[in-house]
Amino acid sequence: MEKNTFRAYRVFEEPEGRFSRRVVNRSLDELPDHEALVRVAYSALNYKDGLSALGHKGITRHYPHTPGIDSAGVVEEDRSGRFQAGDPVIVAGFDLGMNTDGGFGEYIRVPSEWIMPLPEGLTLRQSMVYGATGFTAGLSVHRLLAAGQKPEQGPVLVTGAAGGVGSVAVLILKKLGFKVIAATSSIDDSKDFVSKLGADEHIDKTVTDDTSTKPLRRPRWAGAVDVVGGNVLATILKACDYGGNVTACGNIFSDELHTTVYPFILNAVSLLGVDAQKCPWQLRKTIWNQLAGQWQVDLSGLVQEMTLDELDPAIERLMNKKNRGQVILRHTHGQ
Repeated sequence: MEKNTFRAYRVFEEPEGRFSRRVVNRSLDELPDHEALVRVAYSALNYKDGLSALGHKGITRHYPHTPGIDSAGVVEEDRSGRFQAGDPVIVAGFDLGMNTDGGFGEYIRVPSEWIMPLPEGLTLRQSMVYGATGFTAGLSVHRLLAAGQKPEQGPVLVTGAAGGVGSVAVLILKKLGFKVIAATSSIDDSKDFVSKLGADEHIDKTVTDDTSTKPLRRPRWAGAVDVVGGNVLATILKACDYGGNVTACGNIFSDELHTTVYPFILNAVSLLGVDAQKCPWQLRKTIWNQLAGQWQVDLSGLVQEMTLDELDPAIERLMNKKNRGQVILRHTHGQ
């Protein structure tokens, strides 16, 4: 391979609206003309990456495209002067992997203001073991705490507890002293996984997907971290105890929410939105520093590591809701 070429996982739009995916060789000259060139060591597989890989125009408008909404690596050059060659950094959020070629390539070129120095206490690999999912989990917990959620109020429900965001949220909440109810699509295929997380109770969609017309249900949890949306989120609000807080960060089940005002005006429940993409810099740094420090949890048993050539099956599992924990991509120069 020539010096100025690199490998990347590319998604192509074919005739008649079909999309194909394959690993190709690219030239550095093909990357966007931004200030900073970063040699990517690790990236992580996220739901948005799966949507982009399937050709979802709400995520990625133009193809060919390289997904990968987060990455960790080393600065090769930075024309802005903010970073020096060799600096270890994280690039996550903003437009990376959406309409700007992302971390599923061995190199990215991005605006320097998208780059954050690697927090002290984390290696490049550890930062992507957290990745966008771990960051979103941390941001969700931060929003609960900022709203006044306390362990003595009662258990906190976490949906999608076998996935990336959910599993990290369970671990952080347990470390902070909360009792946690872990919710997954089914019990049988995730029981062992959720048990290893230390959840106090495990429930499935028969509890979190209420199809009745009742505006309120008997309280089952004091707060919640929801990653799936749709009727599950509506059910969570119905069954949340008085004064509880519910964070919402995903729409795997649905992007629609049909509910009444009663959880809010009778039970004083607060619905808190969580956005990792446009998160302000100061808060972004706070969350990463917490993940590197007081909130750092052991994710070694939750990680599947793979190469570019192994991405396709992992994306299929993710989009079929069969993934467990976190999937990280290691480039050949990853350390």
